[in-house]
Amino acid sequence: MDDTVRNIDEDIEDPNLYFMGIAKSLDLQFESSKREWGLPRQWGGRAARPQRPGALRLRPPLSGHMSAPQITPANIAENTRDVPSQELHHDNQTPIWRCGLRNVCVVALWLPLGSLLFCFVTASIFQQDDIHETHCRVYNIIPSISAITGISPQRYLWRICVALHLGPRFLIGSLYHTYHTQRSNLITNLEHRTLAKKLTEACYWLNLVEVCALTGVTYISNRENYPVHEKIFIIFMMSSLLHMWCRAKVGSMGNMGDRPLKGNRTVWILFFISVASTIGLVVFFLRHRLLCRPMSFSWFSLCEYIIACANMAFHATVVLDFPNHQIQVAPFLLNNQKQD
Repeated sequence: MDDTVRNIDEDIEDPNLYFMGIAKSLDLQFESSKREWGLPRQWGGRAARPQRPGALRLRPPLSGHMSAPQITPANIAENTRDVPSQELHHDNQTPIWRCGLRNVCVVALWLPLGSLLFCFVTASIFQQDDIHETHCRVYNIIPSISAITGISPQRYLWRICVALHLGPRFLIGSLYHTYHTQRSNLITNLEHRTLAKKLTEACYWLNLVEVCALTGVTYISNRENYPVHEKIFIIFMMSSLLHMWCRAKVGSMGNMGDRPLKGNRTVWILFFISVASTIGLVVFFLRHRLLCRPMSFSWFSLCEYIIACANMAFHATVVLDFPNHQIQVAPFLLNNQKQD
């Protein structure tokens, strides 16, 4: 008996675990022992004590001899349930936040479009005299975008929506810059690859100029400072057209057999619509400014609305090029960090 107790002390730390393993292996039929130990049903017990997460579950020995259960790190890992919070703590690659790129682009599109429609409807109903006033004082039925977004209180809503619209615009510009850079590196022809890289850089900087010009046109209205507003509007028009052309051109470049981007055809169509509308805008502006012809400013405003809608649609083609992509926020892993 003394030798048995001595072996128990040497083999395992807790002798009670040893005797519990012996009782389970012999399948004792004493009801008092079952209620006391709370053996599970598969071992013949009536009821099992609930186990908390992380508790160790003992298994009966497979052989018939009376030996202490082998408690090793492998058995502990096998029989231990991880707490969900621990799983989340050790998973360093789980994204903290994610959102569909399509949803971001749709919201970014509707911010200026919805506010523009609201300004047009409310200004046409309640402030007709203010929005139709021109220096020639001729008949006019369609107000310009600067007129409906430069009066109060419409200008506050327009400025807020444009401010919220600028963030995704910077994000989309960086996205296309990275994508076109990777696509250009795969072009085998050296001359075409060099041209594609130059167009990629031009798209990136033209997008920045366009966004900055849009900000200036929005926050410097024609009523506050018309000369500055007019010059910034010209910069916006030129950068927008050049940006469309560069995007359409670089999107169609590639190796023999490579397909262009899905939205590239739409970009070309929007580019030609914008060019035609810009020509009409210049012609009708000169007719209004120099000749003061009736309805000239209305045609000018119509061309301006077409250009604005084409520009919004141009930036919304990202949903055609990247329909199933997501924006994720995940922990940053260094390249030299050891992976588990």
